[in-house]
Amino acid sequence: MAKELTVGQVATRSGVAVSALHFYEAKGLIESHRTGGNQRRYGGDVLRRVAIIKVAQEVGISLAEIGAALASLPGGRTPNRDDWNKLSQRWAADLDRRIHQLQKLRDGLTDCIGCGCLSIDRCKLRNPGDRLAAEGPGPRRLVVASRVY
Repeated sequence: MAKELTVGQVATRSGVAVSALHFYEAKGLIESHRTGGNQRRYGGDVLRRVAIIKVAQEVGISLAEIGAALASLPGGRTPNRDDWNKLSQRWAADLDRRIHQLQKLRDGLTDCIGCGCLSIDRCKLRNPGDRLAAEGPGPRRLVVASRVY
């Protein structure tokens, strides 16, 4: 049997607070079992799952998306190299969309965003008569097409 880790050991090794580990467990992202003395114990593979959760969160993947991706693995196993490749490819298109959106936001931050307010003097030049309203609600110049599932 592989070495089991206490919650404190997992926290130390992963760099994640004990409270975060409890939260991840409550959300079904990681699993532990209880000893006869009612103490949590984790398998060593939990460190890989926590690392994937941390990396995914750092690039803006929601816990719901992370949970769905981990739940899609056969038998709820810890992702191996091939699994990680598939998961990261699945997230790549969404990350590309977000990068594009952030670049548009950065590049157009001081310009008209096409919100329809007509209160900025440049809007009359950039969006005369609020013609962008025909394209839909919100800041039309900054909106990137939503992802479709």
